[in-house]
Amino acid sequence: MTPNGEEPRTIDFGPRGKVTVVADGTGLARAAAERFARGVETAITARGWTTIALSGGSTPKQMGSILAREPYRSRIPWDRVQFFWGDERFVPLGSPESNAGEAKRGFLDLVPVPPGNVHPWETEAETSDETAERYERAIREVFGAPTGIPRFDLVLLGLGDDGHTASLFPNTAALSANGPLAVSNFVPKLGVDRLTLTAPVLGAGREILFLVGGPGKARTLSTVLEGPEDSMTLPAQSIRARTEDGRLEWLVDEDAAARLDSASS
Repeated sequence: MTPNGEEPRTIDFGPRGKVTVVADGTGLARAAAERFARGVETAITARGWTTIALSGGSTPKQMGSILAREPYRSRIPWDRVQFFWGDERFVPLGSPESNAGEAKRGFLDLVPVPPGNVHPWETEAETSDETAERYERAIREVFGAPTGIPRFDLVLLGLGDDGHTASLFPNTAALSANGPLAVSNFVPKLGVDRLTLTAPVLGAGREILFLVGGPGKARTLSTVLEGPEDSMTLPAQSIRARTEDGRLEWLVDEDAAARLDSASS
């Protein structure tokens, strides 16, 4: 429910996903925490354990802070959750730029999750390519899947101003990677290597949830959802639910939704 007692609006964009619009950034983080908890409970009921691919960014950070407090701290069976990250910077875990490091310090170190259930990218490797290779091996080991594309129960994603998601940036080599699960992706405009899961892995998630907030994302969100198909320049469009039981959804605040068709489903 929104603060004025109304149900959140929903807008269906077909294969590009269903959008749920909440009031503001605080509501977005709270709704994300609830979706996280429900997703964990559903997966554990079905399979006895669950796998999550986390995202960096301000909304996931706020979501983590909520999950670290009651009632979620006691509600979630942390020992049955395996945590991964959809992308990472090639920096030490202790860096404030590390997605995993920030999540550990602000969230995961505050809840009773076994250390062995937390799988950051091993950025102490000599090269980013080696880090990506190690991450693919780690994923396959945890999933018990020596071949094929493992399915995360929940994939959390953000949206950049340029249409990127995870570290799939416009017109970069990772957008054409269909074989590997994880790659090092050189981003020319940043002049750095980023680490990212590939679109086939992200799209294989049972539930794929984009979290988008703020007025600065309104134009990009509208273009991704309502504009022409061009996944090379708008990489977020490359994420599609790739199985019949997969769900692609967007959880956004009113500011981010300002340019979208307002017709609700």
